[in-house]
Amino acid sequence: MSLTVDVTDAQARVAEPASVAVIGTGAIGQDLISKIHRSPSLDCRLVAGRNPASAGLRHAEQFGYPVTAAGIDAVLAAGDPFDVVFDATNAASHLRHWALLEPLGTLVVDLTPSRVGQMVVPTVTGVGATTGRNINLISCGGQASIPVAHALANRFPVTYIEVVSTVASDVAGRGTRLNLDEYVATTRHAITTFSGVSDVKAILNISPAVPPATFRTAVHARIPGADVTAVRAAVDPVAEQVRSFAPGYAVTACTVVDDRVTVALQVTAHSDVLPRYAGNLDIINSAAILVAEQHAARRGRTARTEAAR
Repeated sequence: MSLTVDVTDAQARVAEPASVAVIGTGAIGQDLISKIHRSPSLDCRLVAGRNPASAGLRHAEQFGYPVTAAGIDAVLAAGDPFDVVFDATNAASHLRHWALLEPLGTLVVDLTPSRVGQMVVPTVTGVGATTGRNINLISCGGQASIPVAHALANRFPVTYIEVVSTVASDVAGRGTRLNLDEYVATTRHAITTFSGVSDVKAILNISPAVPPATFRTAVHARIPGADVTAVRAAVDPVAEQVRSFAPGYAVTACTVVDDRVTVALQVTAHSDVLPRYAGNLDIINSAAILVAEQHAARRGRTARTEAAR
């Protein structure tokens, strides 16, 4: 069952913003910092990287945020645990980070394809009730495709799903390239989990095209007896839901040939630091901010309830 994302509630001002830290200072980390800066619900209290000369640390310094090149060690050394820690490193690093952060009781939002924590796709799972303290956002391709795959599987007898995502080479950073196998395995696992379809393939293309290719994802499905009107009726409302937190998300084409259905998606970035074609980074970061904002809102409600007793 698809759950409505309460963006208004997530972005509501809270009495005390949630304290957050960001680990990772690549393109994802830089965009996260900008999005956190715009959020009234989140207070960035540390940006941790490993390269003291990284552009991400310089970007954070422009906002006046504390920065460090000591990585996870600096997060652990903080006087009080952070309410939220965003991990924008890579899957292998996240395994070590989670083992260190789990005892602290903080909410960890994992932007790597580690498959460690609870998988979240906002319009499918909701973000309000979590079963653990580790939220895994799967992958950029997963965030783009799973809302559509889930909608199709809810409406039709889907027998096969193939998801093909294309990202521009210059926004596929070191972490993405290190995690290609994990990306494919985690995305495929998540599609199966949220669609119920066992025959699934996930593909990621890194395009060197000039000018750079805008992030796009094609969801291919085998659906006996499908027609394009019914497919659009299933997909369009879901796309509108995703746009409530990732406004660059769009269905660009929908075709049905025999039993082969293709839904073409494109995501443009709405970011202070990312180029518009970097929608792959924007959609996963937008989901991450939404998770953190709703966590802050829940904390605020709990604090008000306790104060009223």
